[in-house]
Amino acid sequence: MTVTKVNEDLVRERRKCTFDVNELTHFFDGGADITSERRKFEKTVLAIKGINDEIPEDYLSHKDRYENAVRKACLVKENLNKSKLQVALMPEKYEATYVNTILKGLVKDISPFFLHDTMFLVTIWGQMNEEQQAEWMPKAKALKVIGTYAQTELGHGTFIRGLETTATYDPETEEFVLNTPTLTAYKWWPGGLGHTANHCIVVAQLYSQGKHHGLQTFIVQIRDFKTHNPLPGIHVGEIGPKFNFQTANNGFLGFKNYRIPRKNMLMRNAQVLKDGTFVKSKNDKLTYGTLVIGRVNLINDIAINLAAASVIAVRYSAVRHQSKPKPNEPEPQILDYLTQQHKVFINIATSHAFRITGRWLWNTMMGILKDISEGKMEQLPELHAISCCMKAVCSQDSALGVEQCRLACGGHGFMKSSNLPLLYGVTTASITYEGENTVMMLQTARYLMKTWMQVLEGNTALTPTVKYLLNFVNPTDTKWENTPEGIIKGLQAVAAGKIKAAYDTMVKYVTAGNSQEDAWNLASVQLVGASEAHCRVFLCEIFVNEIQRTSKSLSPNLYKVLQQLVELYLVYWALEKKGDILLYSTISKNDIAVLTNRYEELLGLLRPNAVGLVDGYDIRDEVLNSTLGAYDGRVYERLFEDALKSPLNQEQVNSSFHKYTKPFMEKAKL
Repeated sequence: MTVTKVNEDLVRERRKCTFDVNELTHFFDGGADITSERRKFEKTVLAIKGINDEIPEDYLSHKDRYENAVRKACLVKENLNKSKLQVALMPEKYEATYVNTILKGLVKDISPFFLHDTMFLVTIWGQMNEEQQAEWMPKAKALKVIGTYAQTELGHGTFIRGLETTATYDPETEEFVLNTPTLTAYKWWPGGLGHTANHCIVVAQLYSQGKHHGLQTFIVQIRDFKTHNPLPGIHVGEIGPKFNFQTANNGFLGFKNYRIPRKNMLMRNAQVLKDGTFVKSKNDKLTYGTLVIGRVNLINDIAINLAAASVIAVRYSAVRHQSKPKPNEPEPQILDYLTQQHKVFINIATSHAFRITGRWLWNTMMGILKDISEGKMEQLPELHAISCCMKAVCSQDSALGVEQCRLACGGHGFMKSSNLPLLYGVTTASITYEGENTVMMLQTARYLMKTWMQVLEGNTALTPTVKYLLNFVNPTDTKWENTPEGIIKGLQAVAAGKIKAAYDTMVKYVTAGNSQEDAWNLASVQLVGASEAHCRVFLCEIFVNEIQRTSKSLSPNLYKVLQQLVELYLVYWALEKKGDILLYSTISKNDIAVLTNRYEELLGLLRPNAVGLVDGYDIRDEVLNSTLGAYDGRVYERLFEDALKSPLNQEQVNSSFHKYTKPFMEKAKL
């Protein structure tokens, strides 16, 4: 990273750091080899001629922003091909998501090819048989075929069983006939669908031999290769401006008697034979494997967003001086205020918790997917349950965390040039895509209710993430301990208590004569609470265990700081959930006072390493895109430089004065 002059406050902060920042970078990336690979990739991409914008994207029109995003995405793809730089886009490599991170940084909002590089490729990898992969994967990797993933419809999203698009098999021509029977059946939201993609994966209700066979996936060409015009029977376009993701090119798609060959059904799990015979999948949930991969991958994406917001907030807080609590003394850095540390430091800890837990879940998922390919389905329900609540809790916490970082930057955080508004927009979007959070929590709750029933029936063979419930069938009061282990036990007691309470509420409503469905709805607030509590246990356990597991491979100084982050995370959530912990454990008022003191002590212990911790993310200025968070700390200079780029500042008098304001003033009467 080349810097000419660095703000003196940041220079002093970096001198205080007690650990090797490069070691932290390697740890966060997943290894020194990954760091080296990432930096090489970034260097290659950032050297591309024409990749930087003279006029910031925020000043472009909606149409121009999209076209500029396509231009830059194509530049990147073309230059990567020329450089022959090998980059893993397939899900075998969790850390390779840095590819999409830098592309988002360059486009600033999001690349129109984002869903092609993620969901489209992952679905080909996960749901096509070998013959289909041999045909489609090379085309997709080379972008001869540009695709997206079309599941969500105007009338249905997370409830995918309610999707209305139909695919009816015609055995005479060996084709599927796709139709959009209603307005609400239009595909709605897929990124790149509007004007970028020429193919898409379509999720539709399959009908064959007069029978309904549920949801299946198909690969469908929607635009002509040469002209890019929509093919006959296709109605496609963009859905318009959104809260964010303006360059994602989200689209709508409708079909009218549109025919595709039989071989275009994705047939790794289920298939339709030439005569129309439907061969069912070994497990219906295998069709949703792409969504599980997407949710787990999203956790890493969310962690990076929160890390970026933390970088901006910490560096700005180190440079910004405000107020004079002590007369005749200089204004202190706002990072010295405990309230500022309270706003920001938890987000550093949280980004590490999500990154580490996400990596663990990814590796676990890859093992489970391998088992599934060998016909072993036992762990699939647990994977589905934990990926659902993790997606919900991580997206919810990160959105709040990014907003907290924005507020910590005061009025300057409201500037788009800070990049915090954009980071908040892309992070909060994750609350609804890949499954809306409330529905995701209720998916986990179904698994928890079944598990609690097994516990009551005396079944002790529980899967790892719920095994702790066995300790609370006949709970006995244990002395509260203000330690990480004690906090985890307390959070387990909360989760078990909420799961039991939700289950008992369900039983109460059914006993009173309500149907299972109505009882579920009446207990749904408690069910969501139970799922969140369960997820908090999982997050804390994995965070603690994984840091402890890596202790021997880390230097004592770095390990000490990471332990402080872990403890901060646990104590923070113990205090946030103290009402629940008081209800379900033996914690006392004095214990809470001890935790409060320890939390404030941890903030003080982390304070000298704050800038070092965010430097350890190693997020380049070109990716961070922030006037407030650059490595050199030239906050005020950058804010002013960016303001001068406004097209309105290119002329002393705007034409609106002569067109509107001056005539109005001349007509005005005193």
